[in-house]
Amino acid sequence: MFIAAPHTSNWDFPLMIAMAWQSGISLRWLGKHELFKGPGGPFFRAFGGISVDRDNPGELTDQLIKMFSSPERVMLAIPAEGTRSKGEYWKSGFRRIAKQAGVPVVPSFLDGATRTGGFGPELEMTDDVVADMDRIRAFYIDKTGVKPKNRTEPILREEAASLEP
Repeated sequence: MFIAAPHTSNWDFPLMIAMAWQSGISLRWLGKHELFKGPGGPFFRAFGGISVDRDNPGELTDQLIKMFSSPERVMLAIPAEGTRSKGEYWKSGFRRIAKQAGVPVVPSFLDGATRTGGFGPELEMTDDVVADMDRIRAFYIDKTGVKPKNRTEPILREEAASLEP
């Protein structure tokens, strides 16, 4: 499973798809359900999109875990920031899904400052949220995104209290 970050602009999607194609990766990705309404829906589904109703997430986590247990090899990109705007915390679903499905997390990036993109090392998620996120923070420390002012620091709500001085 890929973490797609920093997620700071509308360019992230086409650049992510191009980067996956260049790397020979058949990618599935999560997007807000509004993308899948109207004439754009079939297009986004054809390009691997999975609709997420953020107000009604329901059983999406269970569906994604089951997707990883299928015999078909699945590569899923999750925008952990959850939005292109600056936020306070990352969404923690990527950790739960990776841990429960027994798949590693691979940080991926688009960096506006260097005009580069790429992939980091496979990271197994453990029971230590802070240690896992410290490895993720170390990877993203120098990645700014296409619009740096919109970057959300890689901190999960459940670990925030333990990081305060």
